[in-house]
Amino acid sequence: MFRLLLSSIFFLFIALPSHAQSGNDGEQLYLQNCVACHGYNGDGGMGIPLSLPDFLATASNDYLVKTIRNGRPGRVMPAFRNLGDDEVDALIGYIRSWSDSIPPMYSSKPVKGDVVNGKQMYREHCAECHGKSGKGGHGTGVTMSRPRSLPILAPALNNTGFLISATDEMIKHTLIKGRKGTPMVSYLKEGLSEQDINDVVAYVRSFEALNTASEEITEEEPAVIIKESPYTVEETVNNLTNAVSSMNFRLIRVQNLDSGLAEEKEEDKKQVIIYSCNFNILNEALKLDPRVGLFLPCRVTVSKQGDKVLVMYANPKRMNEIYNNSELDSMCTDMKTVYEDMIDEALL
Repeated sequence: MFRLLLSSIFFLFIALPSHAQSGNDGEQLYLQNCVACHGYNGDGGMGIPLSLPDFLATASNDYLVKTIRNGRPGRVMPAFRNLGDDEVDALIGYIRSWSDSIPPMYSSKPVKGDVVNGKQMYREHCAECHGKSGKGGHGTGVTMSRPRSLPILAPALNNTGFLISATDEMIKHTLIKGRKGTPMVSYLKEGLSEQDINDVVAYVRSFEALNTASEEITEEEPAVIIKESPYTVEETVNNLTNAVSSMNFRLIRVQNLDSGLAEEKEEDKKQVIIYSCNFNILNEALKLDPRVGLFLPCRVTVSKQGDKVLVMYANPKRMNEIYNNSELDSMCTDMKTVYEDMIDEALL
């Protein structure tokens, strides 16, 4: 029963992308791994629109391979290291089917430029969208977390995944040509000289030395936190409902875990789930990443296992490790503290 209960909790709170795939069907691989963020037709969402002609005309196959392999640490794009080389090739082939453009080939040689002037040019022409330090736009890129007038969210340029994937020549080409269908204009047409553009490229490349987007090595958080209650199930549930109110959360409902799965008279009253929510926190979290709906509103499970009464909840910090969105770091840490305070108060 305990294993079944944990399985139910995981089903409610955790969604992991599937990397398993038999064969090399690029479309199927895309549907399994990419569609949730980039859209069915590659027109974007949380992820950038991949089907834009200017994107496909600018992005090399090497850039796409490295992006799939390395992702964007701390952003929404995960690293798909479990896909085989032939699967990655098939996936890129499917993405390429949206355009007749020939994949560009770029030199790996660095572009020579003046970092000092590049920094000034960047602040005048790039910082408004990409951020002063290249951290990218705020939020995930879905409509509610970006101005409606912007079709995409500006990517993070100081991100290790981007800097590994994009060559200097590709960055320069993008600055010169722009990308129709996005806020990215041609800065050559905006009046910058080719040397100015070289300087901007040199400044963007200097982010590597600053190591501003390196992955932090942290101790892995447990997926589910379990505490033992000194009270009966009924007393524990009552204490938790009182604690919910004291934490300025709204109690949504209390129900048996198997409600709707068993006849009402046969429901297990020793397995109870409590739903509550602070709607201000929920609203702010959804602006950053709509996937937080997997663990918000708050759900706490009370379960009688043998002679023990256990209190369980999904760990928001573990959720954030799965989401790969550093903007949720502080919020998920705060939410874990809220859970801990709520349950400690109930179990005193």
